[in-house]
Parts: sequence; structure tokens; C-alpha cells
Amino acid sequence: MARNHLTRRGLLYAAAPLAATPVLATIARGANTEKSADHHAGHVVAAGAAPGGASGHAAMIGEHAPAVGGPHDLDALLRPPPALPYEPGRVREYTLTAVDRQIEVAPGVFFEAWTYNGTVPGPVIRATEGDLLRVHFFNEGSHPHTIHFHGIHPTNMDGVFEVVEPGGRFTYEFVARPAGMHLYHCHATPLKKHIHKGLYGAFIIDPKEPRPPAQELVLVMNGYDTDGDGENNLYTVNGRTFYYARYPIQVRLGTPVRIYLANLTEFDLLNSLHLHADFFRYQPTGTGDHWEYTDIVVQTQGQRGVLEIDFSHPGTFMFHAHQSEFTELGWMGYFEVVEA
Repeated sequence: MARNHLTRRGLLYAAAPLAATPVLATIARGANTEKSADHHAGHVVAAGAAPGGASGHAAMIGEHAPAVGGPHDLDALLRPPPALPYEPGRVREYTLTAVDRQIEVAPGVFFEAWTYNGTVPGPVIRATEGDLLRVHFFNEGSHPHTIHFHGIHPTNMDGVFEVVEPGGRFTYEFVARPAGMHLYHCHATPLKKHIHKGLYGAFIIDPKEPRPPAQELVLVMNGYDTDGDGENNLYTVNGRTFYYARYPIQVRLGTPVRIYLANLTEFDLLNSLHLHADFFRYQPTGTGDHWEYTDIVVQTQGQRGVLEIDFSHPGTFMFHAHQSEFTELGWMGYFEVVEA
């Protein structure tokens, strides 16, 4: 099957000055970028209206947003396993398998990924502080891999020297600590390639004293270099462009929304999240007592934190990267806040 080579400059040129949403699908089919930009400039105004009739800007929503898959495809990545109350001596056990897999990240755009359990990002791993975490790792990929967990643990469980060759296995076992929002990722060399290809995921350690009840979500920011030039061509949360623009995340008014946010974007120094029409509390790394009150947070690669939102009104709230080109190249979505 022929593959489309999308350059970052070509995508941005085709998308400007409007959102890349309808343009992206045309480019993915191999259309001429100059013609597609002119053609879709009219199409956006005619068919790309946002709620309330707004058009001509990055407000694509629903069927007008070019996203791959159905409305529940990413539920396992978006909605973490439930937090468990502290219980002395409990073992939390997971299995992660490294697999080479071609994934469709935008309509007609395929990426040769290295994955944990077949998805980019990998599955959400969750434990409570004090649990014994046991992760069985099988390498069924074509390259040596490891799993490096952020947090506190013995160095022989750190995923640096315990390189697992193709066909091999290793079991990581350590007490989960400290409480917070952490990461896991491959630490084999070349490190940037193993991370960029997709070997990473969210790692939540809950405090022994539970956080207040909330609607919990996980958003992992990333990018894809689809033409091998060392620059990302597409940007997403949870692995697919414009997915939460096509399928807005529904939350209930009156119940806090808690977001575990992490940045695993390779090749770009920073990524960010901006929420429209409201503010949120932000706790860096999900640890300590320090909270900020803001509508935008910036993270470098490997940074993460916890956001808590008490939406003030029902309605459709946009969220996206505040690097404008990231938004136009796939990293945007909506919360649909509904009455309880």
C-alpha cells in the first residue's frame, strides 16, 4: 500500500489561515496542497460551522473533524482504571508487551509504531502508594526494549540496564511511590527514537488518603514525524488527530473533572494545553501542596501534572495546544458539559 509523505511545512501551508481539519484528509489522499487549501477554504465556511454558526477558524467539530475510528476506540486510554483505597500488602499486577504495529493516526495517514500492547500511548498503569507493583514485560518487537518507570524504586528495576532482547521477558517489581502523576517509557538507545515511535504511557500512583471524587481523564500529548525528517507533522492527545473534536468528551456539570496530563512529544521542546471559557487548578507532577489557577499549562517532554476543573456552565468547551500550529495539525478537542 502506498504511503503518503506529509511534510510539516506542506500541512501548515495547506491549512493556513483556517484549521487543518478538513484539509488534512485531502492531503492524506495525496491532493495538491495549494489546490486543497483554496478548495477547502470555501468548504470550511459552508460545512464546518461550529455550534452557534461560527465558521472560518479552528472550530471543526463532529463529523467535520477528520479523526480515525469510532466514538469509544480510545476509552481505555482516556478513562483510567478506578483508584483503589490503600490496603497493606496488596499486589497490583500488569502485563505489557512490546509489539511493532502500523497505526492509522489520521485518515489515510499511517505510522510504523513500536507499541506497548498495541496502542500509542500504552495502557494506563495505576496503583496506590504502598502497593507492590509487578509488571511482566514481554518483548515481541523487532528491537531491544525496556520499561523505565518514573518514581522511586531500586536501580535494578529502573529499565536502563535491564535491556530485553526480542523474544525475551523481564518482570519489574517494586513498591509504588511517591503518589502523583508519573510516566513509563522505553529507555533503550537511541532513546528519542524509541520514545517517538510510541513506547510510553501514563503511570498514576494514588495517595493513601484518596483524592476527592471526580470524573477522571488521562490525556497524553504527543507528536508524529511521518516523513522521517526529525520534525513532527502531526500532533495529538492519546494518539489520533482531532479525535476529541470528532467525539467531544462528555462530562457532567457540578462534578469536578480531574485530568492526568503528560507530555511525551519528541522533537519539540514544549507542548501545552489551553482550556477555553473557564479556569482550572494545576498541580505539577500531581504531588505536594502547590496548585496554580490558570487556563493554560506548558510542559516540556516528560513533565506531567494534575488538572482539576469545576465547569461553571454547560456547553461546548474547546481545549487545544497553545502552539497554534500544533492545534492546526491535530491537537485539539472539546468537552461537552451537560447537566447532571
